[in-house]
Amino acid sequence: MTWRVVVIGSECTGKTTLARALAAALGASWVPEAARAYAEARGGVLSAADVEPIATATRDALRAALAAAPDVLVCDTDLVSTVVYARAYYGSCPPWVEAACVAQLGDLYLLCEPDLPWVPDGVRDRPLEQERLAMQNAFASTLQSLGARVASVTGTGDARTARALAAVRAARPTKGSA
Repeated sequence: MTWRVVVIGSECTGKTTLARALAAALGASWVPEAARAYAEARGGVLSAADVEPIATATRDALRAALAAAPDVLVCDTDLVSTVVYARAYYGSCPPWVEAACVAQLGDLYLLCEPDLPWVPDGVRDRPLEQERLAMQNAFASTLQSLGARVASVTGTGDARTARALAAVRAARPTKGSA
């Protein structure tokens, strides 16, 4: 059975960089963020009508990665992000997306703290510190309500990656114990 690590957090917290670094360090497969590719294709302009296509792309990318049955899979976000952003931006999330989120909950969530500088990229839209903190709190409370196993990740560069690797190693069951 695949053990799944999900790198998650508000925008511009180094999720993609960390997910790639973790996958390399662990010799693991990784799943890129489907929502980013979708948003970039749409020029960063999204509406409530985009929640379901983003959720479908996210779900399908995870299914495809799991079909290869890797020992460890690192995900650059998952449906938890879709739920958090749908609620924050549009006030609600389609029930099937919330149900799929619960059904596909990862084994460990690495919650990237917003301690990196915000950098515009055409998709990101919440540069103010209070906006970033509000989204971060939404992620933390959603993960808590789902009963997810969470480790906070802080710092920059190699130190951030080392903290994340330590959290993964501490949380991952040894072979034969799971």
